[in-house]
Amino acid sequence: MTMPPYKSCPLTGSKMSSDVLLNLQMVPGLSVFMVMVLLLLNFCLTVTSVPVTGSFQSEFNITWSGNNVMIFNDGNMIQLVLDNVTRSGSGFTSKHQYLFGRIDMQIKLVPGDSAGTITAYYLSSQTDNHDEVDFEFLGNSSGDPYILQTNLYASGVGAREQRIRLWFDPSSDFHSYSVFWNKYHIIFLVDNIPIRVYENHLGIAFPSGQPMGIYSSIWDGDSWATRNGAQKLNWSHAPFIASYQNYYIDGCQWSQPIPACGLPNATNWWDGTQYQKLDGNQMSYLEWVKKNYMVYDYCLDTSRFPSPPTECSITN
Repeated sequence: MTMPPYKSCPLTGSKMSSDVLLNLQMVPGLSVFMVMVLLLLNFCLTVTSVPVTGSFQSEFNITWSGNNVMIFNDGNMIQLVLDNVTRSGSGFTSKHQYLFGRIDMQIKLVPGDSAGTITAYYLSSQTDNHDEVDFEFLGNSSGDPYILQTNLYASGVGAREQRIRLWFDPSSDFHSYSVFWNKYHIIFLVDNIPIRVYENHLGIAFPSGQPMGIYSSIWDGDSWATRNGAQKLNWSHAPFIASYQNYYIDGCQWSQPIPACGLPNATNWWDGTQYQKLDGNQMSYLEWVKKNYMVYDYCLDTSRFPSPPTECSITN
């Protein structure tokens, strides 16, 4: 079961820059200096969306327990470890922040008995009233299905959890987990299959103004990760190891003082008409996931929300 990518090929700004220069030179009364300033501005706007891939050392920093981070294959694979000696997890984060675009990461989760562990992969602004987009993989007992919890924070407010059972064993091989993000919606994808969409509706908080970094970590979450904390982490099965490879970032890299990411621009491919809503095929996959694999939806949890959150009552 495969789906076409949201973006088929990289866009570059080289031709656009030369065209802009040609057009600017024809504007009456515009000095050479101003032409160069405007050209530089255009260059700043275009280079922000060049796709990024390669070694983890080039784009990510270790942020937590460096001794529990292992790097292989000339930096193209990284492993995060939760060990039974220090009982410390580990983590990494991107060197840059992004506003809109697509982030892909291939992850192979902890094999065997991983009950009580949490492997987190998310975007976050790390600010007051922060925005955040979460993938949280909740560990399991051997033979039980992995649970993937997604969540979203907008202007500091979260509690928007959904949970699905994955339809494959995510610990036997690498699978792709992606976030597509523009001003219209945020789409969570697994192996390019949409599993969740959070839309931007007027009057409802939506992550659209704060750039976010990319984060991942593994940690001891046995107070709630497996069967709501009833099943604890078995340290005799440590070390618990999550592996990462083949990241791909094609979004607007945030840079100051020019917040180019929020401005209309020909290289902002994510603003294209074809990316403003799911097509019929993608909607079919989304409904397939909801029907067969969803095990929790905050919109349906009347014990937590006697009145459904506003976004839940809007028909997409």
